[in-house]
Amino acid sequence: MTNVSSKLSNQDLVLLAKKNYENSQRALTPGTIVTLPSNGLIYPESSILRKNSIEMRYMTAYDEDILSNNAYLKQGLVFKKLLESLIITPGVQPDDLATCDQDKLIISARIHAYGSTYPVTVTDPKTGATLSRNVELENLQHKPFTLVPDKNGEFDYTSQDNNIQLKFKFITEKEYALIDETNAISKLMELSITEVNGIRDTTKITQFIKFEMRAIDAKNFRTYLTTNTPGINYNVQFEGEDGGTFDASFRLQPDLFWF
Repeated sequence: MTNVSSKLSNQDLVLLAKKNYENSQRALTPGTIVTLPSNGLIYPESSILRKNSIEMRYMTAYDEDILSNNAYLKQGLVFKKLLESLIITPGVQPDDLATCDQDKLIISARIHAYGSTYPVTVTDPKTGATLSRNVELENLQHKPFTLVPDKNGEFDYTSQDNNIQLKFKFITEKEYALIDETNAISKLMELSITEVNGIRDTTKITQFIKFEMRAIDAKNFRTYLTTNTPGINYNVQFEGEDGGTFDASFRLQPDLFWF
């Protein structure tokens, strides 16, 4: 029994040493510092993310294996696994990031791997035609973010009619995974609202959302949340069929790294 345990321990040590060696080698790959659309303000002061930057290394052929992994593709985990491999800043995991900040890291990875030009399809509002156009990802700008956080990365909100005092946060990718089509509205609010009229007990907050918060107050809060959510401005000017220009939005697609 002792010999078996020792053998397993030695094997674990070998695997750990191999992993540490690979990590040290990957850390030698040139990289970049990425600033966040949230300015780091949506995270607690105790979090390294509050510094508003994350260090990433550039992609290599090793990382292309991640992009082509069928299991990751089927489970929708490609971007998460890629960022797990690329992020150098200690203690930062992709799931700890808000969607907007995760998107910025993915875009940065794509730019440094395959270039800034990204083909998209948009609809010409004058003709209704579907057009193939290119977007320069490096030209995308952050949306203005002016809310002032407290030390916990939380923000104040007061309802217009009932003078309900709320504190809320912008949730992370890990928390978004808890939302599904059966609870999309209520769960978002439960995860976002951290305090109601000075009360921080999560059970009481849930009860308040279910039984006391009027629908109009809930809708106004969600509108405020959506309007002020930090992010990347995906609204871009394109050339139309007649040579004129029009503004249109696009979204990142799973083919971001394939061209």
